[in-house]
Amino acid sequence: MTQIDPAAPVLVTGGSGYVASWIVRQLLEDGRTVRATVRNPQKPKGLEHLHALSDAHPGRLTLHQADLLDQGSFTPAMEGVELVIHTASPFLLGKVKDPQAQLVDPALDGTRNVLASVNATDSVKRVVLTSSVVALHGDNCDVKGRPVTEADWNTTSTLDHQPYPYSKTVAEKDAWAIAEAQERWDLVTIHPGLVLGPALTTSSVSGSMDTMKHFTDYSLTLGVPKLYLGVVDVRDVARAHITAGFTPEAKGRYLTNADTVSMLAIGRILAASFGNKLTFPRMIAPKAAVKLSAPLAGLTREYVEKNVGHPLAYDSSRTTAELGIEFRPVAETITEHYQQMIDDGLAKA
Repeated sequence: MTQIDPAAPVLVTGGSGYVASWIVRQLLEDGRTVRATVRNPQKPKGLEHLHALSDAHPGRLTLHQADLLDQGSFTPAMEGVELVIHTASPFLLGKVKDPQAQLVDPALDGTRNVLASVNATDSVKRVVLTSSVVALHGDNCDVKGRPVTEADWNTTSTLDHQPYPYSKTVAEKDAWAIAEAQERWDLVTIHPGLVLGPALTTSSVSGSMDTMKHFTDYSLTLGVPKLYLGVVDVRDVARAHITAGFTPEAKGRYLTNADTVSMLAIGRILAASFGNKLTFPRMIAPKAAVKLSAPLAGLTREYVEKNVGHPLAYDSSRTTAELGIEFRPVAETITEHYQQMIDDGLAKA
């Protein structure tokens, strides 16, 4: 069991990110002191939400400069910290020109650099790492319809096929190897599905945002692939990280997914709340047509073959039982996400 002093500061890496921002906010609302790393604390735009949180919680949030590829840059912010929540990692979908440089290096080298700082900081007792369901499986066809659990590992993704899942898998495996090579601190990993829900900033760039933009740009008007996605609310993901950090008995991997929905189901959820817009899909596109046009959408035909039409399910019962996370309904998450897009001017009312 690992006891974390509630008065000690908590370090959150990549503090301006979509998930990390909610972690920072919830920690502050819980009464914790937070240190958040960002690449440039003096950046004129993109950190307004963190400055607002700092103003709302005087003296309890500080920003610290650190870069995933800058060795040792996380060490100064870690002094006196007992809990490190490492969320910083790229999430890009579609056309990635250099997967090694854009995905694998930041995920793998970044994790190594953060954990090297952890090894150099005697106060640290626990690291909570943001992994993903894609570290549990690569393609939907891999699981053959059975529920995915924390016992699964992605064994099919490579640098050439599914490079983002590959980057998350190799980074997590490396993290476990580093953790097992010492005895002072322990590692807990969080495995969300597609994270949706209201954002605290419009500056976040991620695959989550890109997925929802497809429901605003008419790209799905003529039909949507029969593709199933695990979906979870960003606020529940944030709470899972925090609870995993402060629960002494927490250990291992925690799958955090509320439910599995199809792209068409997402369109129907949006139509029920916002009307039958032309941007919302009304029908399933034939798989052959999806495969033919895949390169235009930044996808490979191999991806379409191995994912479109294949059922998908996740078992998050361990997270509910051990961390007490009760997931929000997916319809609520999707509706509130789209409403936030309207409020931010990213979608028409």
